[in-house]
Amino acid sequence: MTELQTAISDYSFHCRHERNLSAKTLKFYGIDLRQFDDFLLAGGYQCQIKLIDKTALKRFLESLSEMKPKTIKRKMATIKAFFNHLEFEDKIIVNPFRKLRIKIKEPQVLPTVMTKKEIRKIFGAVYTNRKKKQNKSEYSDFESIRNIAVIELLFSTGIRVSELSFLKTENIDLQAGFVKVNGKGSRERVIHICQQETLSVLKEYSRLVKSQFAEAGGYFFINRNRHRLSDQSIRTIVRKLATAAGINKRITPHIFRHSLATLLLEEDVDIRYIQQILGHSTIMTTQIYAHVHSQKQLSIMKNKHPRKNWRMVPEREVSVNKG
Repeated sequence: MTELQTAISDYSFHCRHERNLSAKTLKFYGIDLRQFDDFLLAGGYQCQIKLIDKTALKRFLESLSEMKPKTIKRKMATIKAFFNHLEFEDKIIVNPFRKLRIKIKEPQVLPTVMTKKEIRKIFGAVYTNRKKKQNKSEYSDFESIRNIAVIELLFSTGIRVSELSFLKTENIDLQAGFVKVNGKGSRERVIHICQQETLSVLKEYSRLVKSQFAEAGGYFFINRNRHRLSDQSIRTIVRKLATAAGINKRITPHIFRHSLATLLLEEDVDIRYIQQILGHSTIMTTQIYAHVHSQKQLSIMKNKHPRKNWRMVPEREVSVNKG
């Protein structure tokens, strides 16, 4: 094991046990640091951490040029955090990032959203599927009610797919009507569920699989093998339902989150409350939804613009000019 690999191993231990980072973050840190190590080995660079300089970092950045800006930004942030740790631990005297300015501009891509009509179509598809599969078999019955519960919770709370997958029974109170979500950066938030139909479905699903929760490790959403329902399985459920509903565009669980935020904005909900519901660390992230849907802007400009009731030209003159 090289000196760099030992340092990476020590840093991974620090991230896992001292910083208590999430499994997903640890996974990406591992991928990025291994890629950096492989690049240095393949390029003939010295793998002694004190000899890694700005030139090596610039060459690594260059090697990432074909990737998406967001991916490049994440990878460089991982490497920078690693060297900051080495400097803090006095493993290196000079941090090679100290005088290296990297500016990676991400294009602002507006999130895809569904209309109310499209959301109703997906709800229609999942409830219709429930009627078709009812009483066919024990598993069909379980699967159909679980899929309804998944869709209901995605839309009622705007929860992330990973948050939904890792949701545990201890964090759901269906009597009081709320879920406690452990989000990004280990930030906990409580989201209320106020729709009775949603609560009824969740209660029915809970009663159906209550005896299996312990075997499934306490996870709320499980598969036929009594394991946690994975992120990918949830994406597959959503994709199949969108197809069954006759929706041509690509629909993912995250689009339910985007759609809820946009529709709440259209109902004049304060953006700060939407920020809390979605669990964004900064309101700047939430503000992107203000640019998504033009219908609300059209309504505001038409009905609330201060110029609306000004009559500068007599109505008769306007009629004459039109003629």
